[in-house]
Amino acid sequence: MNLADMLTFADIGQLTAIADRYQCDCKQNSKHDLIQNILITLGSKEFMKAQIQGCSAEDLRFMNMLLFDERSYFSLEDLLAAARQAMIDTQGGSKGSSRDIVSRFKSAGWIFSGPSQATRYLYQVPQDLKERFRDQLGEHLRERVTYTGEPDMYRDEGDMSVRDLLLFLRFIRDNDPELNTEGALYKRSQQGLMNALHIPEQLLSKGGWTFGYGRAFEHYPPRMALLYDYARHRRWISEEGFNLKLTPAGNEVLEEGKCEHLIQLYSFWLRLYKGAIPNLPSLIYWISISTREWVTVASLKEAVGWLIKPFYYDDAGSILEKRILRMMLHLGMLRLGETAEGSVAMITPWGVEAARPKKSIQ
Repeated sequence: MNLADMLTFADIGQLTAIADRYQCDCKQNSKHDLIQNILITLGSKEFMKAQIQGCSAEDLRFMNMLLFDERSYFSLEDLLAAARQAMIDTQGGSKGSSRDIVSRFKSAGWIFSGPSQATRYLYQVPQDLKERFRDQLGEHLRERVTYTGEPDMYRDEGDMSVRDLLLFLRFIRDNDPELNTEGALYKRSQQGLMNALHIPEQLLSKGGWTFGYGRAFEHYPPRMALLYDYARHRRWISEEGFNLKLTPAGNEVLEEGKCEHLIQLYSFWLRLYKGAIPNLPSLIYWISISTREWVTVASLKEAVGWLIKPFYYDDAGSILEKRILRMMLHLGMLRLGETAEGSVAMITPWGVEAARPKKSIQ
């Protein structure tokens, strides 16, 4: 439903609160007059631009969560949970409690109760407001990044991750590598595996970050951990006793020699990292919007970093560079290079396609 539809079902109390919020010049006792004035006020491009520029970071994060949520209706508990998630800056930057955030958006005409008896205790966000918010926030973010020329050299890994998935399975089949008491490959086997892949990584050293991004993340560098967890998820590998072996399904994949589609590995990555980065799909979308041309990573960090909630000792900058941009590179979604201005990034055509929202704001 769009804003006009929801205003029609709203009671005069909420309409009056919305009109007062935006200082609409209208008859307070006329529902028709209230609706018309609210539509005129909220329908202008200047209004949406002013809203984004005037909103606090936590209010924008809250709206961003609702924007990329595929559900048509939200319970009050859903809204409060999203508001709590948006309250990253608790030291003096918050404008009240999670309930205050929800109330603020309801009186601002962004959240409405359901129109029927069955949905009266549920809430909706107008579809047209979602779309206009998305377009205007995208424009706002593009204005904050620093554009640069194409670097002399850059990395574009294309579909190497799915090709390396087959090489990973072949290595397991040919070597039956042993597992240590922690259930991980020995370092010599890890190094042998790295030597067999198109894209090698540096093995983990002691004392690094070891949880939050999949089960294998504790033992292996990020790209290899993703391939390992995906192969186990598909039941292509089995940790039998102290050996890592291929299952019959894994052998069948090798015999056919067909690579997975990148979209399958990408979708798995989203699920794997969602616990640590709940708004990962929206971050990928805003990165794709902001990097249609080469931009500096430093400016990208400034543009979208405020949307990222730290995860234990992983701060927003580390999450953006190591957990998101680096993995987007490995999944063929992003190109990364170096210039005199520092690291630079640009989305690939496949990255644009993968980042596009599927349902909620189309």
